[in-house]
Amino acid sequence: MKNSVKLLAGVSLVCAMCGLAMAADPDVPGGKDHPLLSRMPNFHVSEYKEKDFDSYKFLDAGAKAAVTEGHFYHLQYNLDRGAAQPGELKVRRNIQDALKKIGGRVVFDDNFNKVSTIVLKRDGKETWVEVRSFNNMYRLTIVERQAMAQEVTANAEAMGNDIGAAGHVAVYGIYFDTGKAAIKPESDAALNEVAKMLRNNSGLAVYVVGHTDNTGSFEANITLSQERAEAVVARLSDKFGIGPDRMKARGVASLAPVASNDSEEGRAKNRRVELVKQ
Repeated sequence: MKNSVKLLAGVSLVCAMCGLAMAADPDVPGGKDHPLLSRMPNFHVSEYKEKDFDSYKFLDAGAKAAVTEGHFYHLQYNLDRGAAQPGELKVRRNIQDALKKIGGRVVFDDNFNKVSTIVLKRDGKETWVEVRSFNNMYRLTIVERQAMAQEVTANAEAMGNDIGAAGHVAVYGIYFDTGKAAIKPESDAALNEVAKMLRNNSGLAVYVVGHTDNTGSFEANITLSQERAEAVVARLSDKFGIGPDRMKARGVASLAPVASNDSEEGRAKNRRVELVKQ
């Protein structure tokens, strides 16, 4: 009888230990992960807020404030009871790496204050993510907004009027991947308007000028802006039938900004192609 009691107690103890090993703390009611990011292992959602529209002051390059408006999320994750701490740096690096793999860019990273800002442009959205990490907890603040870059639609008549009045016009809607000079297919709508404008003004010859923001080295951006200008000239000639003798490619990198490079909005405006009357 005693042996049976001991056996039953032992089984109960083992089952209890199994239950402790398998149990995870529950999420707060309504809490869930953001679609872009799964949670770190052994963490649960302890705070969750979501608003259709709100603003948040992120830290951008040089620790400058970048107020961003859009669909707002706040998530706090706490470590499950009894779980080993992964270390705050591991948390931040995991989140940075996950977003970089899908095109995100780390624009601010402060090891002393344990905070990072990552910006992702994808599927027509510009998503800002802030992660603040501690040993047993981390917070995510996420704002989704429509990408500000290339919002101005190219129009043949308007471009012709601007060149006639000012001698130059900025063309938005010509897209490149970050750091590359290959023109993306969705650029054809804007390029078609440029070609139409040049056909409507048969005597017009232009410089096709590539502009960048100031991210990265000036030397790399000079090369990149020149290659992008050359790609536009080639596409206008090869696909849209504009005589190459009417166009000269030039790259000026970040030498002629139209906005401050201290914010993402400004950098988006500075990344452009301009047509300048020869």
